[in-house]
Amino acid sequence: MSVPSDSGANFSSVPVLDWNLLTVDKPLFIAQLRHALINVGFLYLSNPPVASENIAALIEYIPRLFGLPQEAKDAIRMANSPHFLGYSRLGAELTKGKTDHREQFDFATRHETRWREGADVPQYYRLWGPSQWPDESLIPGFRSTLEGYFEQVQELSYAFISLLAEAFGLPTNALRHFYDTPEKMQHRGKIVQYPIITDLDADDQGVGPHYDAGFLTFLLQASPHKGLQVQNLSGQWIDAPPIPNTFVVNIGKALEFVTKGLARATSHRVLSPRAGPGQPSTPRYSVPFFQNISLDSRLADSQLEFPEEILKLKEGRGEVVKTESVNFSEFDRKPSGQVNLIGRIKSHPDVAQWHYPELFAEYFPDGLPVAGSAY
Repeated sequence: MSVPSDSGANFSSVPVLDWNLLTVDKPLFIAQLRHALINVGFLYLSNPPVASENIAALIEYIPRLFGLPQEAKDAIRMANSPHFLGYSRLGAELTKGKTDHREQFDFATRHETRWREGADVPQYYRLWGPSQWPDESLIPGFRSTLEGYFEQVQELSYAFISLLAEAFGLPTNALRHFYDTPEKMQHRGKIVQYPIITDLDADDQGVGPHYDAGFLTFLLQASPHKGLQVQNLSGQWIDAPPIPNTFVVNIGKALEFVTKGLARATSHRVLSPRAGPGQPSTPRYSVPFFQNISLDSRLADSQLEFPEEILKLKEGRGEVVKTESVNFSEFDRKPSGQVNLIGRIKSHPDVAQWHYPELFAEYFPDGLPVAGSAY
């Protein structure tokens, strides 16, 4: 596959990069990656180094997870967790004031929280901690399958960030200082169900237009439904349908910030599936993995110097039209952990009310809203 020649403003599809190309023609892979990062902000990664049998096992578990008795799901509701991990019922979040038509579980990689009551540590350390898991007897093997999957995607994410640095003319370890030692890191994931919409007049917002906050997202589209859409520079919504044996990889606002806009964070949304002839009759499932950076990272304190020829590639990209997506403005002032904690407080005020009462009062002076704002 050659490097696309069309401008970022006019892309009409999301590029596909083959991980196996790294062993055949690494310079070509790096060139394709550079194009996708600067001009699109999204890409498919085919043949990723994650065991196919692990992916298949996880996909088989997903309908069973959502099919658990409601009381079993509610037993691990997110409101129990100061780490914002657990189950969220259908319609529990808003984006841009509209209800997101999705049901989800938030899980994370293994981590022992560093926060202790009365200890002299930042409150945002409490953001990371152990997941809540459904009763093993109800869905045996699920926890070990998901934890094994997360471990493999975590390793992929670290390898990918080194390739990204290389694509921008930097040493492969140029971005490693944004991560802490392994025992001090945690990455998050979701398992999401978008139910079929049968009411022709109902809104189909699965999740509204938004940017991801962090560095990288690796998305497994775990069912055959379309729904994910990416907004190009001219404002058009471009479908990113499922492709077998791929992850969808996209850039978050934090990575855009530290790369001085070279890596492009791209607005995207999900439309829930509608019932109709020829359409799948089952819900849409997806499993995003969000690569975090150190809770203590202050992005404005890091200055990366890029080769002039790389910076010129951004100049030829053009400017993004105004989008309806929500943005992030705290990266230049606050530690990453505080930025993410504020985002979680806004997304899940019911959790904040129980576990972060002072922050809840600051952001919700009128009391608990009907639902949180997802971004």
